[in-house]
Amino acid sequence: MEDEDAFAKPLGRQAVFFYGVGHMLNDITSACWFTYLLVFLTDIGLPPRDAATVMLSGQIADGFTTILAGELIDRFGHFKIWHGAGSILVAVSFSSVFGGCLPCKIFCSNSSTLQTVGYSMFAAIFNVGWAATQVSHMSMVNCITLNSTSRVVLASCRNAFTMVANLSLYGVALAVFNSIKPHTLVDVENQYRWIAYLLKKGVHGKGYARISWSHWFRKVLYYQVALVYVLTRLVTNVSQAFLAFYVINDLQMSQSSKALVPAIIYICSFFISVMLQEFTWTGQRLKTFYSAGGILWIVCGAGIFFLPRNMNAFMYIISVIIGIANALMTVTGVSMQSFLVGEDLHGCAFVYGSLSFLDKISCGLALFFLESHGNSSPNPNPNPNLLGRYSVVGFFSVSRYGLSVVPAVCALVGVAATYTMNLNTPAPKPVREPLLLA
Repeated sequence: MEDEDAFAKPLGRQAVFFYGVGHMLNDITSACWFTYLLVFLTDIGLPPRDAATVMLSGQIADGFTTILAGELIDRFGHFKIWHGAGSILVAVSFSSVFGGCLPCKIFCSNSSTLQTVGYSMFAAIFNVGWAATQVSHMSMVNCITLNSTSRVVLASCRNAFTMVANLSLYGVALAVFNSIKPHTLVDVENQYRWIAYLLKKGVHGKGYARISWSHWFRKVLYYQVALVYVLTRLVTNVSQAFLAFYVINDLQMSQSSKALVPAIIYICSFFISVMLQEFTWTGQRLKTFYSAGGILWIVCGAGIFFLPRNMNAFMYIISVIIGIANALMTVTGVSMQSFLVGEDLHGCAFVYGSLSFLDKISCGLALFFLESHGNSSPNPNPNPNLLGRYSVVGFFSVSRYGLSVVPAVCALVGVAATYTMNLNTPAPKPVREPLLLA
């Protein structure tokens, strides 16, 4: 009975803190992946379709690994082993994603096809490690505590440290972009290699009787939570991927804005994530806060879509609102998964793995479609370095659509889906065996 009471009580701040810092390596590399990968690949001369192919290959590898990792974790446990092994693979492989093209050096050729293959290979390896770390870390939430409020607090703290990790990325990026001026192709490559290198330097379980996949497929809430989570990730990831293009090429802001605007977003998200830890959480409150974040993103999307170049200073105000909206949607969207899992702990890794699979594949396809579509469009701008060459219809570019229309529509659908949910605050059940912490 004492064990049952202990797992149902709110967690202490120390336990929440240590859980939050456990995903920072993944967070900082993910921020660099979504923010600068497409910029880097197109800057070194790779066609937009090939750059999108590199990202899609990584997303596909990530997606299938989340399913495999979730299944194996549910069968055998070993949360910390999966987390540690995945983190090591991420640390070892990440700098190669922004490094030189290894097959190009071996075959002494710089063809776009060989470059695409080379960068895709390291992108896939990096994302395998990333997925293993993510699934094991997210699944731990349900095995650390049965308290529904503490589960939201853990997700909120994790998101807060995600913002800290992202801010460190943009601090490094700001210093690199200001110190290394890209006069040649080699200078461009060196910029992103230095960012990747600086970022990189920056227990045994037991077998469990897993819950069948069909258990989750019979639940309507599973599909509702999956839809909301995927839409939330589309909002954050697609907007992050096109933010640097938009501020530099559409608004023609300074090069430092590639780091400064995202930094403002993450500072605001950090403070909101910290504030969310002070609430007592119910299913209805989750829905309310998610809807508030979605509505804010819709407003931001409209502002970004119609923002003229001569009023680019307003982007700093919009970035504050985006930061608030991202925190509200991410924390509550992830926490809905814990409400779905409840006390069904022996299948929680599959839930996180399957939803992450849908997230990775949908984001990869969305970015591939946007980049590929832009590649076939005319170039109304004489400057080849500007994303105006990705123009879709006159004044409006792919980056403008990717940063405004796509996130706003996803937020709108997410809010509608949240409204249909029946999120009951779970009452803790008796603990029949110790919760898995290893």
